[in-house]
Amino acid sequence: MSSNPAADAPLDDGQRRRILDAVDAAFDRQLAFTADLVRHPSVRAQEASAQDLLFEALQERGLAMDRWQLEEESLSGHVGYGPTTVAFEDLTNVVGTYTPEGPAEGHSLILNGHVDVVPTGPEETWSRSPWDAPVIDGWMYGRGVADMKAGLAANLFAFDAVRAAGLSPQGRIHLQSVVEEECTGNGSLAALQRGYTADAVVIPEPEEDMLVRANVGVIWFRVRVSGQPTHVREMASGFNAIDAAYPVMQELRTVQDRWNADKGNHRHFEDLEHPINFNIGTIAGGDWPSSVPSWCEFDVRAALYPGISAADAWQEIEDCLQSIESEADISAVRTGFFSEGYVLEEGSAAEEALATAHREVTGTELQSFTTPGYLDGRVFSLYAGIPALVYGPTSESIHGFDERVSVESVRNVTKTIALFIATWCGVSETA
Repeated sequence: MSSNPAADAPLDDGQRRRILDAVDAAFDRQLAFTADLVRHPSVRAQEASAQDLLFEALQERGLAMDRWQLEEESLSGHVGYGPTTVAFEDLTNVVGTYTPEGPAEGHSLILNGHVDVVPTGPEETWSRSPWDAPVIDGWMYGRGVADMKAGLAANLFAFDAVRAAGLSPQGRIHLQSVVEEECTGNGSLAALQRGYTADAVVIPEPEEDMLVRANVGVIWFRVRVSGQPTHVREMASGFNAIDAAYPVMQELRTVQDRWNADKGNHRHFEDLEHPINFNIGTIAGGDWPSSVPSWCEFDVRAALYPGISAADAWQEIEDCLQSIESEADISAVRTGFFSEGYVLEEGSAAEEALATAHREVTGTELQSFTTPGYLDGRVFSLYAGIPALVYGPTSESIHGFDERVSVESVRNVTKTIALFIATWCGVSETA
């Protein structure tokens, strides 16, 4: 981290006002860019066109560009790797790097966001197309608009605002658009392995204008239950794998309940009602309505506390499955996330700078909270010791129907990030 005092020099009132005004001046363009990004249906392994849009936007700003395909060989040897069930040739990251003229005297910074979005579910259940992005009553709608394309745009336009204000950041800045955040975390991990590090990272996930203090780790796995097929007229002589799967689910719930009962021993999670969730996300089984099904598979997303290794949590899950008394053959395989949770320790200079910027924009103190969701902050925190500031706009229905983000919250978050960039990296007046 830079020790140059210029990196910590406060902005004067005129510089602050110019930055905030620059955000307002470009805000209609920011919303239009966000809407364009939403119109690219960047579900898993189909992010290429959205990444094209971001690559072009970063390149137009004169940044040094890097786009590369994720590589299984290098990733799979890392403790934070999650098994990937799609082709690696469909997975690419984009990074644009700003380097100040002359010596980099300020703190360096990563502005990170993920471009991948979750599936829409039945589109007829949405009140409008999930790939349009109208603004209605102060909310912008669309799949991924909150989680987290509004955040990607906020990073970009916050960076713009500093330069539009006639200021040049004095620290190196990497603007990252990564994939795989919704399923493995391998996108941010690949960026870290490629050598992108900094003194702090900002990730504007939809976090209700607050800072994430702690979040859980996550393991994805698939359980297979095998039965004995017969014709239904001889059902009693067969063994129904779908029927047998439900007791297996209930046994997994006993692990979930046991871990929840231990929440008092895990800092920041004591007051959450149900921090550990084992979600049965998909289920499939059988081959024919008139045949007793010989197989059933279901996919599980399981949470774990910070400080618990993914390997230890996985071992406990495997032990549970192996202890089940059943006529069925029960097996499990990991299918995605194999990540550990993390805690953002209080008192870092980066957090103080973000809190100051938030206060200047909103007039309120920055609040923090604990989330039972996954965040890529763990990649930077656990594996590089980088303070990960996960802070973003107010949203509703992420991963649900009619996902939306508050427009004014996006404006405030953009202003906060812009002020943070200027104070964290330091600025000089552009000649």
